[in-house]
Amino acid sequence: MLCSRFIVLLGYTATSPSSLKAEHQHMLEPLMYLLLCLSLLHPLGKYNDVLSIGDKAPAWEALLGTDGKKHTMDEWKAKPYLVVVFTCNSCPCSRDYEDRIKAFAEKHKSTLAVVAINSNLIKDDSMDAMKKRAEDRGYNFAYLQDETQKVAKSYGATYTPEFFLLNSSRKIIYMGAMDDKDNPDKVTVRFLEEALAADKTGKTPAKAETLARGCMIRYKKR
Repeated sequence: MLCSRFIVLLGYTATSPSSLKAEHQHMLEPLMYLLLCLSLLHPLGKYNDVLSIGDKAPAWEALLGTDGKKHTMDEWKAKPYLVVVFTCNSCPCSRDYEDRIKAFAEKHKSTLAVVAINSNLIKDDSMDAMKKRAEDRGYNFAYLQDETQKVAKSYGATYTPEFFLLNSSRKIIYMGAMDDKDNPDKVTVRFLEEALAADKTGKTPAKAETLARGCMIRYKKR
């Protein structure tokens, strides 16, 4: 409420400073200081314009999956960890990561769930295409459609694939790329794997945020 009022007043000042009421003028300086303090206490991610490490991950409701059912984040609340990956059919980089995602999901199936979300709206990323891809490639994780693109936006997701590792409180402990190389034979650092291992031992991941690589999410133009 306070920040919203500050933004309104600041915008009013910039467009018509002489018309700002005297009773509001004395509020600007302390409000600017307050907003600065809040930004320092809660900085955004290095590569993410919406979220930072430690934030509560945005929940979603009723996303249609390739199994024909609608799913909420709460369905996986029994799992100590949850990996949300924004991916798609049409991106070559996303396709290159399919086997790695499957292997990761299988390796850690006792402690985590992997949920893949497709926010693209082109024909190659339609639900019919998603169903075919999931069946042909034998996905062992949920594959959901973000038809409104609201979920991807709420996570500040930019690329496919882009990974978010959530703990039992569903706070973000890692976000970014799965590893350091698109070619699986050249991978030297497994960011997602190492972040999970660190958190399991009560440590902070050495790399809690990295720059995701791949294709840009095809957001609708306003």
